[in-house]
Amino acid sequence: MSSETVFRNANIILETEIIHGSVQMRDGVIVDVTQGPSTIGEDFEGDYLLPGLVELHTDHLEGHYTPRPSLRWNVTAAIQSHDAQIAASGITTVLDCLRMGTNQEGGEFEEDEMRKMADALKKAGQEGRLRAEHLLHLRCEVSASDVMEQFAQFDGVPEIRLVSLMDHAPGQRQFQSMDQYILYYKTMKGLSDEAFEVFVQNRIARSERYSDKHRKMIAGICNERGIPMASHDDANLDHVDESIGFGVRLAEFPTSLEAAKASHDAGLSVLMGAPNVVRGKSHSGNIAAADLARAGVLDVLSSDYVPFSIMHAPFILADTINITLPQAIAMVTATPAKAVGLDDRGRIAPGLRADLVRVRQTSGDVPIVRSVWRQGQRVN
Repeated sequence: MSSETVFRNANIILETEIIHGSVQMRDGVIVDVTQGPSTIGEDFEGDYLLPGLVELHTDHLEGHYTPRPSLRWNVTAAIQSHDAQIAASGITTVLDCLRMGTNQEGGEFEEDEMRKMADALKKAGQEGRLRAEHLLHLRCEVSASDVMEQFAQFDGVPEIRLVSLMDHAPGQRQFQSMDQYILYYKTMKGLSDEAFEVFVQNRIARSERYSDKHRKMIAGICNERGIPMASHDDANLDHVDESIGFGVRLAEFPTSLEAAKASHDAGLSVLMGAPNVVRGKSHSGNIAAADLARAGVLDVLSSDYVPFSIMHAPFILADTINITLPQAIAMVTATPAKAVGLDDRGRIAPGLRADLVRVRQTSGDVPIVRSVWRQGQRVN
């Protein structure tokens, strides 16, 4: 039996404009977008109606699974807790990050834990436990000796929508200076001077031995299988040229304006963290996302480590920088969806999925997510 719903009196955020009107949905699909007043349907009282947010890079699931060092939470309960916070932030499609390469100084995870996590995510979806749609982003630490073995565990997994190529060794990409590295690793891990020196030397040695080889191998597999790829923390033009050569579509967290501009000009979508926008700066001392937005080279925002930041940041950009709210919202909807080939969502238009978010916001205030629908079904 067909199911039809109408939302009226909404400020509807389209790709290039905001219109006041109504949206009609049938069987989980948008069938009509109408400008002007209507007396039929649920009254949105002038609230914004946004496309469901599309999240490409979040490490947030790990925090629910390992809420304390060496502690493992029930995996299904961790997934449901993560999913609830994702949906409450207006995210209807999320690419959960799973790390490939776990042999880092004893390793935070066992070699098969990420595959078990992926299987648990799939099972939770099949059992109707999840509000958002969960897909996978494999974060490949190319300097890890076991990254290829970890990556091979995901052969043929259809939920993979993105693979990123990372090297977190000191002196590489994200960590151009030792000051940044000391703050991020020595201080956070509570390492002594001697232990930190061993940690650094081991990482440098592994990077020199494995990174180039593994980067080429993973890129070759992804190109063969048609899996979109992201670079990670490109810092200079050589890094960007390498990424272009590998067929990368997405430039995650470039650390300099030079790298961001070169990536954007080459047709890559430049992704930065929404927490960077909310805080006004990078937590690791690299370029501010707002500076890239001012330069016209910021394309995508991700929540990274704070789910609600992906809803908050576009409103900040629209209030403080010379870009429109539709342009800012596209950074968390249409553009990320397109970057990973999800062409059936990310916009409010007939024929697309009825993934929608009702948001109330007054100038300068934190937006309020009032309701969320995925494929026409209310999930929050």
